[in-house]
Amino acid sequence: MQLLNASGCLDALTAPDVARAFDAFVTKTVTPEPRAGNAPVRIAETEHGMLNAIGLANPGRDAFVRDMLPRLRALGMPLWVSVGGFAAHEYAETCAQLDDVTIELNLSCPNVDEAPESAAEIVRACRETTSSPLYAKVSPHSWDMGETVRAIEAAGADGVSMVNTLRGVALDDRLRPTLARVQGGYSGPALKPVVLAAVVAARRATSLPIVAMGGVTSGRDALELIACGATHVALGTVLFADPDSPSRVRAELAEEVHRLGFETPDDAVGIALDRVVKMANRG
Repeated sequence: MQLLNASGCLDALTAPDVARAFDAFVTKTVTPEPRAGNAPVRIAETEHGMLNAIGLANPGRDAFVRDMLPRLRALGMPLWVSVGGFAAHEYAETCAQLDDVTIELNLSCPNVDEAPESAAEIVRACRETTSSPLYAKVSPHSWDMGETVRAIEAAGADGVSMVNTLRGVALDDRLRPTLARVQGGYSGPALKPVVLAAVVAARRATSLPIVAMGGVTSGRDALELIACGATHVALGTVLFADPDSPSRVRAELAEEVHRLGFETPDDAVGIALDRVVKMANRG
């Protein structure tokens, strides 16, 4: 089991010690052209989490490859590059310029217009241009997560990341939308049941590695995602309030694993699915 950061929730160049507490660092999403992102207000706290409508602000592909990637490599740790775009060929062109990294295809950002092609079509286009490991980051809004994951696997993905943020809206005290764009991506503790359900559906459909993220604030949260079938776990919103969370979650996870009689977190992968099957058989 590897512990990662969720894309966009950590700047490794500003906080290298926090980044090195993970097993690999995941970059912010890189798009072909520079993006300033959406107009402010772009972040809003809610009762049980936060909304963001950043809009994939980034320096663009060329500047990233030329300036940022060498500095990130100097951290001396495995790198995952989050790749975005607005058409399949844009994703593929960026993937072609990356090597010696794992690529996470951001197929589901709720704060920008999506590519017209399906997730599987984008994965297939990227697979044709790169031999690097490809993980597809999917939306929690998929009406059939199992079908989505099977299509992504058939197109050549090496793994799945789940889930991206949910669409949400917050109002201020005068009943006006807090975010300038009105809606944003919702994240935080309340997202965990959604992620658990997504991981269960995905694990029933595929044997690919699954990186699960959403609502993880403790070692117990991480273990529940693993029990539902996740092979890796990522921390997101918790990093804004607790930069020491990687070490804390890792320690709590080890304690919970020991308490429940497992040797390692990997021994618990999918254990909840085994129990669901046994209960169904008894019924």
